[in-house]
Amino acid sequence: MSNESLFMNNESIMNAYKRYAPVYDWVFGKIFEPGRQAALESMSFNPGDKVLEVGVGTGLSLPEFPDEVHVTGIDLSEEMLKKARKRVERDGLENVELHCMDAMDLRFPDNSFDKIIVLYVLSVVPEPYKMLSEIRRVCKPGAEVIFVNHFAKENPVARRIEAGLAKYAGRLGFQPDFPLQPVLDNVGLDVEEIRPVNLMGYWTMLKGRYRDG
Repeated sequence: MSNESLFMNNESIMNAYKRYAPVYDWVFGKIFEPGRQAALESMSFNPGDKVLEVGVGTGLSLPEFPDEVHVTGIDLSEEMLKKARKRVERDGLENVELHCMDAMDLRFPDNSFDKIIVLYVLSVVPEPYKMLSEIRRVCKPGAEVIFVNHFAKENPVARRIEAGLAKYAGRLGFQPDFPLQPVLDNVGLDVEEIRPVNLMGYWTMLKGRYRDG
């Protein structure tokens, strides 16, 4: 068994999403749509808000943002971003800018964004808590943050399956047994809502707000 099948790193993730890019919208678009919609409907946008979408992928969510907010989308995969750029151009989304960027090393100043949305990314990055720290850094005081992600299940059968799949994380491009509790323990995040989304509630929407100061 190769090291790539055992460990996640940026190279394995980029390779995985290079494979996914041509079929991502067709395969995952409908499956993940309820979670995207739930996240966008739960976020209270104000005119002029600066919004960061971490892991924008092919840009499926971009047409759903209000015209009066400015959206910055980042993704590590250039292949996925190529599709997102085509979507931005096709739909005339003048309020959107896209960057190829590592979520664990956000190239933005401190206190840059009013809202951050993170869809299906926490279990994708090699160091999720480093990414969480970066998200906290670029949030303005009191910023609203929404995560949608799959978290490890308590059901023992599901746990065994997820644990078995974990050794293939590098090839899959995500970590199947990513735990929720460390995210809930993330310092400074006041959790406002946790609820299941998508097919059979297998994914979770986590909504919170970073404390002032």
